[in-house]
Parts: sequence; structure tokens; C-alpha cells
Amino acid sequence: MLKYNTAYRWIVIVWLAVKFIIKIYLFLFTHTVWDEQTNTKWNRMLQNLAKEYRVKAERLGGVLIKVGQFLSTRTDFMPDVFIEELTELVDHVPPMPFEYAEKVLQADWGGNIEDHIKDINRNSIASASIGEVYFGVLNDGSKVAIKVRRHRIEEIFHKDFIAMRMVFWILKVFTSFGKKADLKALYRELITVMERELDYNQELSFGKYFSERYEGFESIRIPRFYEKLSTNRIIVMEWMSGEKITNTSFMQQHGIDPEAVSKNLFDFYIDQFLNPGKFHADPHAGNILIQKDSRIAILDFGMIGEIKKQDTEHFKLLVQGFIIDNYDIVIDALDKMNFLLPNADKKKIKEVIKDTVEMYSDGSLKNLNAQTVNQLFDEVSVIIKDQPIQMPADYTYLLRAVSIVVGILFSINPDIDIVKWGKDKIKDWFGTRSVIESVARQYIKNAAEPLLSYPRALLHFLESGERDRAWDKEKFNLQMKHHYYLLLEVFSFIMVVVGTITSLYSFRTEEPLFGYIGLGIVALFLILLNIILIFHRRMIRNHRKKGV
Repeated sequence: MLKYNTAYRWIVIVWLAVKFIIKIYLFLFTHTVWDEQTNTKWNRMLQNLAKEYRVKAERLGGVLIKVGQFLSTRTDFMPDVFIEELTELVDHVPPMPFEYAEKVLQADWGGNIEDHIKDINRNSIASASIGEVYFGVLNDGSKVAIKVRRHRIEEIFHKDFIAMRMVFWILKVFTSFGKKADLKALYRELITVMERELDYNQELSFGKYFSERYEGFESIRIPRFYEKLSTNRIIVMEWMSGEKITNTSFMQQHGIDPEAVSKNLFDFYIDQFLNPGKFHADPHAGNILIQKDSRIAILDFGMIGEIKKQDTEHFKLLVQGFIIDNYDIVIDALDKMNFLLPNADKKKIKEVIKDTVEMYSDGSLKNLNAQTVNQLFDEVSVIIKDQPIQMPADYTYLLRAVSIVVGILFSINPDIDIVKWGKDKIKDWFGTRSVIESVARQYIKNAAEPLLSYPRALLHFLESGERDRAWDKEKFNLQMKHHYYLLLEVFSFIMVVVGTITSLYSFRTEEPLFGYIGLGIVALFLILLNIILIFHRRMIRNHRKKGV
């Protein structure tokens, strides 16, 4: 019953966050020299923290699982080792007993299950963080997949939202991350995403949207949904047989051309990624099946992103900036897309992006393959993590979806020429007139380049000098130590309060043991608090003498 207790869940979630912060600060505090050995230890520690989080999330369920899945998409600030560990949360969720699903089916259908279905397999075929999927047969003989919301999951989520609000407050007050990221916006996005996935009526509407949008795509199959049997806790859809899209041996066995399959899949997703509308944001191999007739079945519309019309205009502005090497346009586009936080150093970000683009200007993108794509995504991730950049949720889902689809395409067909396939699509999307304008501007820019090169070089030298970088590093270390001491002081104060309450409780219950324990806690943490305050004051005084 503790799993459904508000106080227990609050303590577990908040303490997990506090413990992680303390461990990270201790590591940074005790490792002043950052060499290869330190980096290895750092990654090992992050991996252990992520593993601890995953185990705790799988045991406790609720928001912890969805937060883990949400954070696994946030390449803009999460470390790679953390993301790799958290991605396992997608497929490793313990199944719930069928009795719970049976109660939901009976309650929402208003009677016995047999009134609507002929048979149902009591062992689930898929277990996700919010729902369980069962195979069933309707009375008319139609094979269906029945997705049922997990037991008391909505109640658990709303209890966990309270704890997550406290966690975000701790991150904002006691970590430098709170200044780099817009935590209010991040919290709102997290809540919006999770509440949307809780409502199966929303998922049903998404499924119908894709059915209508891709009705003319003969190579793509979207399952039929049974609206009369679907509720906000149940979705009944057509059963889709097939194998994972990456099963090339299945294709070979049934005489399916992998190149044709990869081209059909590319056309399906490039249409979503370039044009306004909703896109399938969870395109992993388990949600994309290849059938015996070579058609591709798309499953699970719980995680959906959206590209608005203004987003496509911003994308075009971004591409235009890269084409004519005008990084002011690039920064302006990123700003309009709400990538840049108010405290972002636009000049620094512009220089970093420019340097990264120049790394690939030697023709390395002409022979694009999976390794090059992954390397490019890694470079983009480094830029995003190092700078005050925070992608809105839809963009993080888009970037994740693009990277997953590209990986699947190369897995199906390693010799794919994705640049050739995308050339005409991009040209039609971008518009001929815009391309001509871009070329004209590029010509003018090249003519003026000799006149501008010397002042730019001088300005670059003045803006990114070694002294400034050292100064920034010193300020960062000071801020990190200040937050660390502040966190310990608050924790010690809380323990003093806890000890005091325990002592007062002993007077009320006439249990002297609680009194001794309470007084011991008060004495111990008062001493610790004074020691921390002394070191904290000394640190501040020393840095003031240095003028930092």
C-alpha cells in the first residue's frame, strides 16, 4: 500500500533528487583536475545514478517512469550515459495483473466482457508505463489489440506532480542548472505531455488523424480504431501482424525489397518532419512493423509532436541562414523558435555554431552514413548542452524522432543515399524562389568577404580570449561551491527541525527514547551546521579578497 501513499512517494522522489545533487556536488568539489581518468569516473557515477533511478522508477511506477522517458529525449541538457540507461524504461515495465484490467473493462463497458468480445488473452503482449496491451477477438471474429490504462495510474500521477514541483524548486534554488534552464517551462511541458498520454481519447483522435492524413499511402497501414469500445481508459484497435521493421531476415524470407521498404518509410516520415501537422514522435522499431505483403504498419499514437505553420517558416529561415553563411539569421531563427533562453550569449552561440559548421564544410556530409549522422547529432548535442539553449518539447521529440528514423533506415539499407532522396523533397519544401534569393545573397557576401575578414578576425580574438574563459571558469567553480554549501546548510537546518519535532513528540507520548533520539539529532546537526557556516564564510571571504 505504500506505493499509493502520498507521503511515501513524496519522500522517495524528493530524497532521490537531493541525493543525486549531493553526489554530483561532492564529485565536482573533490575533483579539481579534469583529466581522462576523472571523466571516466564521472561517466561511471552518472551511469550508476541513472541505473538507480531506473530501478527505483520501475519499482515505484507513476511519474518517475514518464519523467525518465521524457528526460531520455532531452539531449539539450541530459548526459549521454544517463540517456542510454533511461531509454530502457521504454521497454522494461512490469506487467499488471489481468484482474485490474478486467475491472476497468467491465466498468467502462457497463457489463460483462463477453458481451463485447469473444476471447481475450489474459497475458499482456506489451506493458508500458501507462497502459497494458492485450490480444482479443471481437464477437464478429475481428482480431483486435485492447489497450487498458494501468491500475490507479491517474491517482499516482497527480500525487507525484506535487513531489515533482518540489524537485524543480530544489533544482532552481540549489543548482546552476536552474539558471541555465527555464524550469517553469520545462515543468509545464512535462505535465502537459503526461496528462495528454493519460487520456486515451486524445490518443484515439491522433490515430484517426494519421488514418485520414495517410489514407492514400498504399505502402503504409494505420490500424482501424473501434470508437464505440474505446473510452478515456480503453483503446480498441485493429490487430496488426508483422515483424519489427529492422528484421531484414523476415524481409528476405518473404521476398521483400529492403530498399523499397526504406524508401516508403523515408517518404512517410519526411512528409511529417517538413510539413505542418502532427508527427509520430515514438518511431522505435517496436512501433513500426513490416508485414508479409511489404506494407508498413505504424503503431502507438500516445506520443505525438506537432509542427505548426510558423515552425516551418522558422525552419526555412534557419536553413537560409546556413546556406548563405549568415549566422545572425541562424541565431534570429533559433530565437524565434524559442530555443534561446533570455540569458543566452548570442555572440558566443553564433561562434560555436559557425565553428561546428566549418568542421563539416570539407565535404564530409557528401558521403552521409549512419556514423556521420550520429557524429553530427553528437556535435549538435554538445552545442545545446554547453549553451543556455532549451528546446521546446515538440522540437526535442522531433530531433529524437529524426535520429531514430535515420538509424532505422540505415539498419534496413546500409547503402542508402539519404541525401539523394531528400534533395527533391527539400527543394520542393524550400521553394525555388527562396533558393535563388539565397544564391544571390551568397554571391554578394562572397564579394564583400575580403573587406570584412580582418575586422571579424580581430573581433573574434577580443571576444573569446583565454583570460575571459579562465574568468568564467573561476566564477562557475565559485557558484558551484556556494550552492553546495547552501544545500548542506538547508539540509542541516531541516534535520534540526526534525529532531526538535521528535523531541516534542516524546513529551506528548511519554516515550523518552524519542526524546533522546531527537536531542541527539538536534545536537549533531547544530554542530554540523556551524562547521558548514564557518567554511562557507571563509570561502566567500577568500574569493572577495581575490576580487571574484
